Amino acid sequence: MAEEPQENISGGDDAAAAAFGVGDAGTRAEAVVDELGELYWQKTYGGKDAFESLVRTILSQNTSDVASQPAHDALMEQYGADDYSREDGANDHDLAVALADAEQSVLAETISSAGLYNQKSEMIIGAAERICEEYGGAVGFDRFVREQAPGDVRDALLDIHGVGPKTADCVLLFAGGRDGVFPVDTHVHRIARRMGLAPAHADHETVREHLEADVPGEKCGFGHTAMIQFGREYCTARKPACLDGPEACPLYDHCDRVGVDEVTETVVDPVEAAGD
Repeated sequence: MAEEPQENISGGDDAAAAAFGVGDAGTRAEAVVDELGELYWQKTYGGKDAFESLVRTILSQNTSDVASQPAHDALMEQYGADDYSREDGANDHDLAVALADAEQSVLAETISSAGLYNQKSEMIIGAAERICEEYGGAVGFDRFVREQAPGDVRDALLDIHGVGPKTADCVLLFAGGRDGVFPVDTHVHRIARRMGLAPAHADHETVREHLEADVPGEKCGFGHTAMIQFGREYCTARKPACLDGPEACPLYDHCDRVGVDEVTETVVDPVEAAGD
């Protein structure tokens, strides 16, 4: 099994190692995740601070980890504090309180490397204010994410301005450690439809529904992070590895290659290939 790459893969850099059974897949989507488990790593997720996970995911919207990670680090240096503790409930310093009180122009400058910094700073301050009002701060919000029913948590997250399905699912996965959550980003959306794991016309939510139905709960979080890495290394948007021949892609035999013409070496979005 390959080593996990050093880049931050959707917050999976400090996840715990895990092992799940492979070889008895009940669906093609599960077989794909099993193959990714042989190609990359097998991890289980959870344990991150819920509000920090929310902030990190907002920062990652419409940008890469290369850009969003420095913004996150700068934000934590400016507004975080080592004396904040989730485990013992101490609230000497609360990140949500600090960001709710932040001056937007200062926060925007702090996170400028992430792009769309004016919009993201508004979202972060608004989310912090909402969380302070409803949960008393980051500690209460973390408890809510970990202890309440996933559906209730997801609904509450989606009711926060700037939080979409992918952001909500990442908080459920990386903070709540919830099984059966398969966040869908651009890579997952493209790959699932290209491979035929979801309909070509499926939007992000429909892709999520198909993957969560077809992949066992304990494999969903890993499937999300590994599929992102696979999309970066093999199944890119413009030049997927299969254009170099079947041997170039480790998942070739599992893939319908919707929108990929290996003869003409052209690639279109699956929805365009499927037509009306």
